[in-house]
Amino acid sequence: MWNYLLRRLLGIIPVIVGLSLIVFLLMAMIPGNPAQALLGAFATPENVARVSAELGLDKPLWQQYFIWVNNLLHGDFGRSYVLNRPVIDEVLERLSATLLLGGCALLLSVILGLLAGVTSAVRQFGWGDRLITLLVLIGISLPSFLIGLLMIMLFAVSLRWFPASGMFAIYGGGDALDLLHHLTLPAITLAIVATGVIARLTRTAMLEVLRQDYIRTARAKGVSERRVIWRHAFRVALVSVIPAIGIQAGFVLGGAVYIETVFQWPGLGAMLVKAVSTRDLLLVQGGVLVAAIAYVLINLLTDIVQACLDPRVKS
Repeated sequence: MWNYLLRRLLGIIPVIVGLSLIVFLLMAMIPGNPAQALLGAFATPENVARVSAELGLDKPLWQQYFIWVNNLLHGDFGRSYVLNRPVIDEVLERLSATLLLGGCALLLSVILGLLAGVTSAVRQFGWGDRLITLLVLIGISLPSFLIGLLMIMLFAVSLRWFPASGMFAIYGGGDALDLLHHLTLPAITLAIVATGVIARLTRTAMLEVLRQDYIRTARAKGVSERRVIWRHAFRVALVSVIPAIGIQAGFVLGGAVYIETVFQWPGLGAMLVKAVSTRDLLLVQGGVLVAAIAYVLINLLTDIVQACLDPRVKS
């Protein structure tokens, strides 16, 4: 197990290097001059040249990249042009809100997706299977931002059960109950698509396992149906589903950009949208890189869990 973990950790290094290069090049390809966007109405040629020199934007692209990477290795993500504060402070502050939203959405999607998939497989071709399949197809087909708008119209505007935006109430509140109240709609919206994907894959994996000979043998020996499903079949099927859960974690992080914008959730996604619009390159680079590294670490954790359940993965 330790050898497998060491190999996976070493494999992350070139991935992170490649991510840093891609992030830097993508930000460099965005049209416009950050110095000009920062100066606004004061963007005279002299002022643009002066600010570009101060920010190091007058250097060759390859030199800018190595300066940025060298600063990253020393824990310096730079300073936000617009916010005038260290990038790492802003990113970590926003990342905590995104991880809370994404973590709750992923946990909800895993629980509901696994239960729906198992139920659909056990009741194959029954009314429960058809109903779950219909709901899953609807959830997968609709865009997340449209689902969010529909949720706001129904539960926030019409029924007034939940707030439409924000992380805490503007006046008062601020406790865990207030946070949960604001978290409900965006977390459910973000979890819908991932729930559908996990449910479909779980159903397929369970149907394949339930046709195996050892399942028939267990039933022939008089083992209870509940034990056959959850102890014998579900554990084997879970090995096939776990990699998909890791992939869905990435989609949840990516979907947070839309959901945080729709619900005005003060997370990393909303920060990136504003940073791109203001050409705050260092903030965009830091935010995207941290989100990408978080996704890589989630996939590493997923691989470790899969290896624990299935020793063949380590070979």
